[in-house]
Amino acid sequence: MQNTSSRLMEKQVSSKDLVQGSVLAPSALSCTAKLCRDVRNKAHLRRASILLDVSVHTDSRARVRCLRCQSPWGPLHHFTLEVLGGQQKAVEGSLQHVVNETTKEMIARSCATIVTHPFHVITLRCMVQFIGRETKYSGVFDSIITVYREEGILGFFAGLIPRLLGDVLSLWICNLLAHLINTYAIDDSMSHTGEIKNCSQAVTGFFASMLTYPFVLVSNLMAVNNCGLAGGLPPYASVYPTWVDCWRHLSREGNMSRGNSLFFRKLPAGKMYAIDQKRFF
Repeated sequence: MQNTSSRLMEKQVSSKDLVQGSVLAPSALSCTAKLCRDVRNKAHLRRASILLDVSVHTDSRARVRCLRCQSPWGPLHHFTLEVLGGQQKAVEGSLQHVVNETTKEMIARSCATIVTHPFHVITLRCMVQFIGRETKYSGVFDSIITVYREEGILGFFAGLIPRLLGDVLSLWICNLLAHLINTYAIDDSMSHTGEIKNCSQAVTGFFASMLTYPFVLVSNLMAVNNCGLAGGLPPYASVYPTWVDCWRHLSREGNMSRGNSLFFRKLPAGKMYAIDQKRFF
């Protein structure tokens, strides 16, 4: 009896303990993979992966088409220059050139995000319904009908605003930081300058994605918020009137970086971890 009670005893741990492995809390990736393997709901996961592929490919095509499109004032490139002051073509590598190129890419990304966001919402809901073993969203067309019937057109764009804000901020942070590093920290006389500049672009992109991850988290939560699935309702998730309320709630609990790592799990503020049941309380 004493052994049983000791096994069920909840032990408060720190995030450092989780990272170092003194407490055997499974990572987000391993926990999800084990759950999928145990349930063996292969058809359900296949539908989710198909929707994800559709979203990714559609996003790529939309960006290419948007870059090639023309405005009533001429090509998008000339239109961008007019917006920024009607100047001549900026010198490559200058700050003006970076601003022009970033503005064009921002327009392209924003258009692609708006066009593909309905697929993103359906993809997330197909994955989240795995929590409650539900089959509410069973296919692309059936899911579209379900969302439209229950939430109308706005249902397809749940969580769009924080996703757009995150994409735009990440793009500008990445490109401006890369420009500053390439201009003031890298000497053109150095060997392998091109490789170093490409590396700096990748590093700044990773840094920008870390800074803007809270927008991604809030967007994903709002996409499944109060949609009728168990994973979007209490006790699994709170119900938020707006994405700002979701942001404030996560910020209050110190969970703005929740889920940003595949291999480590951060201990939520004020939570207890039950070793025997392998979950937080």
